[in-house]
Amino acid sequence: MNCNELQESTKGARYLIKRPKALQWYHHGRLVKDSEEERQAGRFELFLDLLYVALVANFSDELAEHPDGRHLAKYILIFAPAWHIWSDLREIMNSYYTDDLLQRLIILWVMALLVLYSNNAGLADENISAMRTAAGAYICARLTTGSVFLISSFASYQHRTQARMMAGFMVVGLLIAVPLFLESVSIEAKAAVVAVMIFYSESTWGLTLSPWIKSKLNLTYSTALDIAHEVDRMAAFFIIILGEFVYSVIVGDPAGIGLTSGYAKAVATLVIAFCLNWIYVTGDGSLQATHPIRRSAWTAFAFFLLHLPLSMSFLIGGHVCAVSVHLDEFEDGQRWLLGGGLGVGMFCLWAFGMLFRSDDDGDLIMPRWLRIGMRFIVALILVVLPETHEHLNTTQFVCTIMALFTVVTLWETVGGLMKGASIFETWEGRHPPEENMFDIERPHEVLDEAPDNHVGHCLPKNSHSTFTTARAS
Repeated sequence: MNCNELQESTKGARYLIKRPKALQWYHHGRLVKDSEEERQAGRFELFLDLLYVALVANFSDELAEHPDGRHLAKYILIFAPAWHIWSDLREIMNSYYTDDLLQRLIILWVMALLVLYSNNAGLADENISAMRTAAGAYICARLTTGSVFLISSFASYQHRTQARMMAGFMVVGLLIAVPLFLESVSIEAKAAVVAVMIFYSESTWGLTLSPWIKSKLNLTYSTALDIAHEVDRMAAFFIIILGEFVYSVIVGDPAGIGLTSGYAKAVATLVIAFCLNWIYVTGDGSLQATHPIRRSAWTAFAFFLLHLPLSMSFLIGGHVCAVSVHLDEFEDGQRWLLGGGLGVGMFCLWAFGMLFRSDDDGDLIMPRWLRIGMRFIVALILVVLPETHEHLNTTQFVCTIMALFTVVTLWETVGGLMKGASIFETWEGRHPPEENMFDIERPHEVLDEAPDNHVGHCLPKNSHSTFTTARAS
């Protein structure tokens, strides 16, 4: 959207605080939309994403420095709650986007709580005050989003039942967090509590929006998703994760001066991130495909749930890959985090591609199962690659990973071409067409035939007769 289009789309505001109106819903199973315009992420949603760039970097940095099982579990347990807060805001913006004063202030308030959460979550296993502060910030953030769902249910009837269910499940889920405030509870027990909270949040979210609950409650009106907005938001979060690959290869000048081995690893890390973005936006690479959100409710749930392990895996794999720029040797834990993280992430990308329904008629060079099956093979190779620690140094290890991702990208690109495709397109039309002498001799007739011509619009009303008279003289 350019500046003119943005200005033209701006409407005068009549209210500081607007009524939360449902944007799309189902009525007796039929999709109804308040507007046919395709939604995109709002400017303040993108501002929220900026905070998550720093937040996820903070989470992954500690794990890269302490690559062991205890810190891996800690990383998962502090990342998932932050993801749930982001998901809450995504759902609110998808269902009740108003972009008014109150909604913008809610985003700011939740971001302030996330700053508090991020600064204390990393120390929660060492300090009871940090634990209480992080848990309190998380509870306040989710109480805020839950209150938005509850209040919006009074303002709009279309999502009323499910919005109230969502708010109720949130409140019950937050009660599970009470042991986190007790000093007498061991850190192992608190970790188990957080794991239960994560599972509960994922399960109740799926239950609230499931077709089963809609049929069980015999809902006349039920929640619907703006698919374009959801896909846009999930892609935006994936870009945040890829940012972790490139951030650490720049900050602090880790590659050194000149063409060093560090520079080679930095470029390899960049290529890996580039290939991952290529693979993600490709989907399953089919000419005619149905997105998982459109395919069925169950593939839609799988699409959303898959992004949590996908994000966590690529985040830590990308961070270790970027950190390798200034390392001479990996620790064993770092090597396994790099190979295992990227391997699990690639497996998620393979499952992501399989969720699409391909409607192709065999027009491509490779069928879908063969085309994206390379993702599964490379995922297995990445998981076992750390066993080569006695044979590959850091530069060789990272470059080998880069080669694997490059092979996948080229394999899918070539396999996704039409049968009979060529490498190069012929350069026809690279020369300007020959001028028509009739048009050159009588340009006023061209203006008559093309009233929308830019020149015609710039001339005054009597310019045509003046131009003709001048030629006659």
